[in-house]
Amino acid sequence: MRAGQAGAEAWGKLMNVEVTWFDGQLDAVKQRAAIDNMASQKWDFVAIQAFGIGTLVDPVNKMIDAGIPVIDLDTLIAPLDTINVHTMLAPDNIFMGASVTQQIADAMGGEGTIIMTQGALGHSGAQGRAKGFEKIMKNYPKIQVLNTDPADWDVTKVARIWDTHLTKYPDIKAAFFHNDDMALAAANVMKARGRTGIIIGGVDAMPPALEAVMDGRMLATVRNPSCRIHGWAVAAGVAAVVSGEKTGKGIPKNIVTDGPVITKETAPGIAWMERHFLI
Repeated sequence: MRAGQAGAEAWGKLMNVEVTWFDGQLDAVKQRAAIDNMASQKWDFVAIQAFGIGTLVDPVNKMIDAGIPVIDLDTLIAPLDTINVHTMLAPDNIFMGASVTQQIADAMGGEGTIIMTQGALGHSGAQGRAKGFEKIMKNYPKIQVLNTDPADWDVTKVARIWDTHLTKYPDIKAAFFHNDDMALAAANVMKARGRTGIIIGGVDAMPPALEAVMDGRMLATVRNPSCRIHGWAVAAGVAAVVSGEKTGKGIPKNIVTDGPVITKETAPGIAWMERHFLI
C-alpha cells in the first residue's frame, strides 16, 4: 500500500471517516475515467491528486457544483484562480528541488557533471522541482548539466534512459531525480554497469530511499510529506462537513505541507515519523 493511501486511511480511522480509494495508476486517461466515476456519486468530501494540470477540470467542477468540497492534493488540478477547490495541500516543490540539489552541489565540491531526470512535465510538482534545481545550478558555473530529459515517474523508462546515459556519458559525477523510485531504479542500472560512484539525490523520502540514504547508496532525499498531505486532507474534509468551514472562511485556499531534507544523520527519525503517519 502506498504511503498516501495508508496515511489517509490511518487518519480516517482516527476521525471516523470511511475512505474510498481511487487509483489512477499514474495514467492520465485511467485517472480521468476514475474521477468521472467519482463525480457520478455522492460524497461528503473528496480529495484528488491529479496526474497533470487541466486533465480533471470537468468532473471536478461537476462535484463542486453539486456542493461537494474538493480538496486538491500535491498537484494543481488547475490554477487556483480558475477553479473553486476547497483548499490545496501541497509541499513547496521549489524548496524540495533546491534543497536536495544544494546537498548534491556541496558533495560535488561545486564542480563536475550532473544529470537531472524529471518526472512528468505536465505535473506541477515536477515543474517546481526543476525550478529548484535550476535555481541552485545558477550558483555553480563549474557544474555542467548534461541532460534533463523526463522519465514520467516510470521506473522502466528510467532504466532505459539511464542505460543510454551511461553509454553516452563516460563521466557523470552526480544525478538528481524528481522522485526516489526513479533514483533507485537508476541506481540499479548504475550498479549493473559498474558506475556506483555517481552521487544520487531524490525526492519523497519513502522507506526504501531512507534505507538507501542510511547505507550510502543515496546522498540525500527530501520528504514529500504524503502522510501530512493525505492525512490533513481528511482533517480538512471533516472540518468542512462538521464545522462548515469554507474557502477563505476558516481554511485558506492553499496550505503548504512542510518536509525536511534528509541525510544519513536525520533519516532514522524521519523513518519513525513515517511509520506513525506523522510526516
